[in-house]
Amino acid sequence: MNKPLNLHPDRLFPANQETRAIARRLYAQVKDLPIVSPHGHTDPAWFADNQPFSDATELLIKPDHYVFRMLYSQGISLETLGIRPVDQRDVATDNRKIWHLLAANYHLFRGTPSRMWLDHVFSSVFGFEVALSSATADHYYDRINEQLARPEFLPRNLFERFNIECIATTESPLDDLRHHRAIRASGWQGKVITAYRPDNVVDPEFEGFRDNLQRFAEISAVDVSTWAGYLDAHRARRRYFQELGATSTDHGHPSACTANLSPAECEALYQKARNGQCSAAEAETFRGQVLTEMAGMSIDDGLVMQIHPGSFRNHNEYVFQHFGRDKGADIPSQTEYVRSLKPLLDKHGTNPRLSIILFTLDETVYSRELAPLAGHYPSLKLGPSWWFHDSPEGMRRFRQQTTETAGFYNTVGFNDDTRAFLSIPARHDVARRMDCGFLAELVSDHRIDENEAEELAADLTYNLVKAAYKL
Repeated sequence: MNKPLNLHPDRLFPANQETRAIARRLYAQVKDLPIVSPHGHTDPAWFADNQPFSDATELLIKPDHYVFRMLYSQGISLETLGIRPVDQRDVATDNRKIWHLLAANYHLFRGTPSRMWLDHVFSSVFGFEVALSSATADHYYDRINEQLARPEFLPRNLFERFNIECIATTESPLDDLRHHRAIRASGWQGKVITAYRPDNVVDPEFEGFRDNLQRFAEISAVDVSTWAGYLDAHRARRRYFQELGATSTDHGHPSACTANLSPAECEALYQKARNGQCSAAEAETFRGQVLTEMAGMSIDDGLVMQIHPGSFRNHNEYVFQHFGRDKGADIPSQTEYVRSLKPLLDKHGTNPRLSIILFTLDETVYSRELAPLAGHYPSLKLGPSWWFHDSPEGMRRFRQQTTETAGFYNTVGFNDDTRAFLSIPARHDVARRMDCGFLAELVSDHRIDENEAEELAADLTYNLVKAAYKL
């Protein structure tokens, strides 16, 4: 017998009846506010070309490492899931069969955020009333594909249906941003902006770094043979990104290390990086120096800095070599901020024009380091629970460990940081429910009154993110 698919209206709200009632009232005030998605990885080509998504597997499995990493962890190969290796060897091409693999293993996702997001998509976007299983796999696959072919499921129409006010994609300095130009030229009113993510020309350990520098020089029309020229190329690309809507930069470094070297030291280190002669320690210092330089540029051009450190990227060497980046093998690692950020903060941290949003995958630093830093420096704000902690319990821990020291107004609302376009409303709904539940507990404890909670719910949902990202 097929199981029903039910999204309980009180999901994620506190179990205590009185507190739950407060959470319901708060949620009712914010559930329909527009979605502001200031940092993510959706493909701008979707909105530029506005073509139908091809099928359920291509949309919901293959691009989403949250989904296929769980299946991989249970011994299902990436080739079997249709993930194409870099050497282009044969992989599974029967998308219906791949969909059946997800359906047969859907129980693996019990209790995970991915399960909540997918069920929300199945119920709210596609209208399913029975749960996904082996018995319903064909029903799901056929109905999703049928709906994807309809005009109302074109990317721009879904953007408007989801009540998205603004969405930011993330591109490298080597991207010509042609899709963003096409969106602007089309006359469509949906707001899709870019963000400047320079990792591939900042990290000497990034594959192809030396070739990337050559392309960087070409696309910026700046000679990058010197440290000064290299910095000028960044300034040129940042200006170009701003012309196409960018309000932020993003930096995915292994650590939060920053540096403040002399010009001569910077030149010498840059030449080592440019010639592929950096040691691991020198590569770390180079990345740290560039972060400090990026802060100075943000003071000049107004772009908000996002620092996303602490991921040991591509931990699975086999997967990295055979399938490339972003295949679910990035692992959180211990991250230190207080000493690491001091060189940058010593140079720029008191400048009122600087705005830095700090993220972490190391929850042990919330109360010890991040909240005290953001609770002091006007230039620092705390980014929301990110990646592995973009979850109900991660969101709860974030609020519990940061609020007493940093308050709510040194945080920046929520961002979904996703490639999975259809999951965006689900992710924002989870954040709204969890924040309303947390606020309801403060009201129940008589630490704030309900009127304050109502204002906070709107700020955490909508107002803080717009202010933090200058939207």
